[in-house]
Amino acid sequence: MRKAPDLVKLRNVGFVAHIDAGKTTTTERILYYTGKSHKIGEVHDGAAVMDWMAQEQERGITITAASTSCFWKHKDQINQINILDTPGHVDFTVEVERSLRVLDGVVVIFCGVGGVEPQSETVWRQADHYRVPRMAFINKMDRTGADFYAVLEQMSDILRTTPACINIPLGKEEDFKGVIDLILMKALVFESESLGADVIEADIPDEYKEQAEIEREKLLETLTLFDDELLELVLNESEISQDQIRESVRKGCLNNKITPTFCGSAFKNKGIQPLLDGIIDFLPSPLDLPPVKGEDMTGKKELSRRPDAKEPLAALLFKIQADSFARTINYLRIYSGTLKIGEQVFNPIKNKSERVGKIFLLHANKREEVETATAGEIVAVVGFNHSTTGDTICKKGSEIILERIESPIPVISIAIEPKTKVDQERLNDCLKRLEMEDPSFSVGKDKETGQIVISGMGELHLDILVDRLKREFKLNVNTGKPQVAYRETIETKAEVTEVFDKQIAGKSVYASCTLVLEPNTGEEKNRIEFNPDLEIAGEIEQIVREGIQEGFLSGVISGYPVLYVKVLVKGVDYKEEELNLTAFKIAASLALRKCLLKGNPVLLEPIMKVEVTTPIEFTGDIIGDLNSKKGRVKSIEEKKDVQILSVSVALSTMFGYLTILRSLSQGRATFSMMFDHYEKVHLS
Repeated sequence: MRKAPDLVKLRNVGFVAHIDAGKTTTTERILYYTGKSHKIGEVHDGAAVMDWMAQEQERGITITAASTSCFWKHKDQINQINILDTPGHVDFTVEVERSLRVLDGVVVIFCGVGGVEPQSETVWRQADHYRVPRMAFINKMDRTGADFYAVLEQMSDILRTTPACINIPLGKEEDFKGVIDLILMKALVFESESLGADVIEADIPDEYKEQAEIEREKLLETLTLFDDELLELVLNESEISQDQIRESVRKGCLNNKITPTFCGSAFKNKGIQPLLDGIIDFLPSPLDLPPVKGEDMTGKKELSRRPDAKEPLAALLFKIQADSFARTINYLRIYSGTLKIGEQVFNPIKNKSERVGKIFLLHANKREEVETATAGEIVAVVGFNHSTTGDTICKKGSEIILERIESPIPVISIAIEPKTKVDQERLNDCLKRLEMEDPSFSVGKDKETGQIVISGMGELHLDILVDRLKREFKLNVNTGKPQVAYRETIETKAEVTEVFDKQIAGKSVYASCTLVLEPNTGEEKNRIEFNPDLEIAGEIEQIVREGIQEGFLSGVISGYPVLYVKVLVKGVDYKEEELNLTAFKIAASLALRKCLLKGNPVLLEPIMKVEVTTPIEFTGDIIGDLNSKKGRVKSIEEKKDVQILSVSVALSTMFGYLTILRSLSQGRATFSMMFDHYEKVHLS
């Protein structure tokens, strides 16, 4: 039987960044230097190991989070690193969200030229939400315009973090040779003949000594802000050992007080080995983190599980992948206990038992079958039939429900239909599988036309999914033009009492429900509350809640989902002899609909945060075009010879914007766009 990993030597790490900052290139070098790959795969050649999907290889971008394991020897100890390489494009942000939910530590990669870009900021905030300790790697230091210190400043100003430089660049732009290690106080040069595998340690060249001394002083000064022991050593001018500095950096990183920062050029094979050492030295093992918290099945009692194979099983299903052979592959992060092939496990959210058919360790799209998996591991399981993304897997009798993964709201839709009638049933089945796999993708029907409508995070997201239907499922489809996914809300408070009093199957049924509906300002999610003085059975409360939640799915203006409302269930009434749970569900749903009609309903549209990077001479024309789309320019920032425009603009005006931007800037400007918030549609 396979030996369980030593948790002290285990790191579950993700690589996150803005698109094209070099995540996959960095991961490829790590696989090469750790001996997992025997040659370096390049993204631009479509040969990267971690970008295994045909769509990823063609477009040169990461679409799905890929998982792998490798081993790195550091200080005479062999450590296991489980890596998740995540997408950088905003359309696939759910992949980052669910990866961050299960990772112990993160390496955020910044481009030495672009610095802190929009998606870098988004993933940083996601990591803040899950309180994940992180390190930074400033990549592409060999590029023209790369500025290490400018990126540090942006990290402080935009991300509100405290960078702690572990190394600084040796040379600049095309003269970038390696790094200066501020703990060792040595220069590290990476031999090009061995593709960077041989690292030469040398004295710091004279012209860099002063800068290195200054940066080392800054590092110690940063560490003394939260490490009293180190502060005492500094004040007494005592000798500070390398291990003491490393321990202090580790402490600060685990408490999210600092961000250990490295630099290099992944493409030129420089700076990767110090980064690997940093992952082992500074990021947490499963044992460094507090026990995972959850609730019992009633939702009223808090439970916790320690990362121990002897504890009861607690695992989170964070991703589902459609598979042509196994139908579905379920990605699990095991927080406690042991998982074995053939055993029965329990899903408390669905209240269903599942059987573990097979367990795999993953290396991109390759699989290694194992008999058991234990606390701290990330594995794939085959055999589940009822579970979906965000569900908890545990043992019957030791139930626990872990925090679920929040999915972003789709903002764009297209109509889709099969090219032949024969494929209609197959299309429905394939769309169900893709919807199960991707929580940010949804399938619905247009009430007026009866057409199937698919919704996602952006044009690229839907383009990839349609492409997958053609390639993976051999299904030819026609698609309509992209449409905005609107939402509905109310502007005023409304109260309604709805009575359901009818005969069902010859039996009298009576239920009354009083709802108070008001705008839920400041929060995107809808809230359902019950009057504290209301005394009702748990099953009635549950069915009323279900009726309201179903009502949220279709608004009263055009049938779009409802957002930003708070519902108070003020009262319910029933007759014991005429009690029927379905009647409560209908009464609650009808009461909600009448409240929506009475509450001055309005239509909401998605407003996007757009960032345009352009040479200065085209700024005027681009701003003029964005003003014509009623865009609001929030800021204009100058960086070297380009300007960065941050604009808030309605998604409905942005279809086909790439073509317009290219024509306005002779093809030299670029833009990124992400969902920001919903706003009332102003008809003009």
